[in-house]
Amino acid sequence: MGQVSISDVERTRGPWRRDAQERHDRLIAAARREFAARGVDASLEGIARDAGVAIGTLYRHFPTRLDLLLAALEPRLREFADGSKKALEIDDPWDGFVSYLENLFRVQAGDRGFNDFLSRRFPGSADTERFHDQMCQQIDDVLTRAQGAGQVRPDITLADIVNLIWSNGRMIDATTAAAPGAWRRSLYLMLDAYRAERAHPIPVPPMTEKQLYDAMVHLSTAE
Repeated sequence: MGQVSISDVERTRGPWRRDAQERHDRLIAAARREFAARGVDASLEGIARDAGVAIGTLYRHFPTRLDLLLAALEPRLREFADGSKKALEIDDPWDGFVSYLENLFRVQAGDRGFNDFLSRRFPGSADTERFHDQMCQQIDDVLTRAQGAGQVRPDITLADIVNLIWSNGRMIDATTAAAPGAWRRSLYLMLDAYRAERAHPIPVPPMTEKQLYDAMVHLSTAE
């Protein structure tokens, strides 16, 4: 998986003076705290205030919310990419499938901003679209490999896994303070339901790729 990190704005800028670099670093640190605690819709004014700068300074460093979000999420994206690489290298298809999902949900559980980011599509950003395309391809790879080995029921689709990501996100929101490990029990209960030997007919078909994409875009504009 190619690593998605900071935006094109960040990559193309030249070196800053020391005071500008310090403001930039404070903004990223504040954004990591706020996005992790409040999700991707955290107040930019609050982030600027926490960093000790004016909102105009924030926009000079990060022209859009997504520019700031990607810079703030870089450690989470790297953590997710590292765990995904290890999962994709596991020989046993079922173990690789389980390891991939457990890594994804573990990183999701540690950061509300990353939790939100996983669940949504942002069509105006090439960086976020590339990340989601790569993640969806990885899920499809580990899923179809386990299905090909007869270990995962054949009617599970990418849309079903994204539904699980959405469900896990809501569980994380509800249980982080009271029972921070509850997501893992829920994941393993669902994994049992995905086993090929547990399969029973499902009365509703999975979402199409277009329906899934539209639903994720809707989440990014619903608030």
